[in-house]
Amino acid sequence: MSIRMNQNIRRTHSKETLILILLMLLLLIIALISCTIGRYQLSSGDILHFVFTGQAVDQNMSTLLLNIRFPRIFGAVLVGGALSISGAAYQGIFRNPMVSPDILGVSSGAGFGASLAITLSLSMVGVQIMAFTLGLLAVFLVLLVSRIIGKNRDKILMLVLSGMVTGAIFNALISLMKYVADTDSKLPDITFWLMGSLSGITMEEIEVVLPMVIIGIIPLLLLSWKLNVLSFGDEEAKTLGVNTRVLRLTIICCASLITASVVCVAGLIGWVGLIIPHFARFLVGPNHKFLLPCSFLSGSIFMLLVDGVARSATSLEIPLGILISLIGAPLFLVFLSKSTKKSW
Repeated sequence: MSIRMNQNIRRTHSKETLILILLMLLLLIIALISCTIGRYQLSSGDILHFVFTGQAVDQNMSTLLLNIRFPRIFGAVLVGGALSISGAAYQGIFRNPMVSPDILGVSSGAGFGASLAITLSLSMVGVQIMAFTLGLLAVFLVLLVSRIIGKNRDKILMLVLSGMVTGAIFNALISLMKYVADTDSKLPDITFWLMGSLSGITMEEIEVVLPMVIIGIIPLLLLSWKLNVLSFGDEEAKTLGVNTRVLRLTIICCASLITASVVCVAGLIGWVGLIIPHFARFLVGPNHKFLLPCSFLSGSIFMLLVDGVARSATSLEIPLGILISLIGAPLFLVFLSKSTKKSW
């Protein structure tokens, strides 16, 4: 019986590994196709030739790829993957598939930081620093408030409620910044940033954000088996030797660092961290060893596809936040309807 169970487990893991490999290949193919999309037409053959030899067909192609399309492709992969893996981690620690990366107010805090920086006429670097700092500060406030009011109460419930209150406060502060901002210059900038976009992302910004995302992702992958144990409940996890308080704090810090890092360069982009983990769960199941990397790859693919539509569907680029909401809400209803037939 045990031999048969081990064979079944190995067979299942082989299937999940194959799915991850196929997602990697699909991501590479879509990234290559995304490089060809735009008003300046490029062929995939010319792009591959440039990537492997460094020789461009013309100077325009080299400038276009290095300064515009490559940063945008890398940015879409990074932002989509980061939001998705942090969403999967949050859903794991809260044992709730309705949880998204902004549950603890990190997006609201980052939005207020960016709005304040734009109102104060800071540079784009200043906007990103303020967004990153205020995003992490919002999470810190949530943890502090939940610890103060959460004695002898349900820790998860207190975290969620503290996150809702903190998010509401920062959303009110964002509205205040819009109210006091100059309507001719500052208000449009704040509004556009809050809608989310990858139009102005550069390789320098990616080089700054990438290490922070990696620092946040590595502990999540290493602790994936403990996330599986946590899904059984705190009491069961403690009997298996897992310090649930330290684990939950570590996961929250890592996921919040990932979210704040990408939000500060891409603006507020919702739904990705909520719907993509559902899709990944349908592909590989609830085992976080495979769910986390599958969420990252699926989120990257999804963001590449949406970004391709955003910059090519109309003459004016559609903000990512709007487009993803239009796509994400119906998709979430589909996943929700299927989840009633299949246990989360």
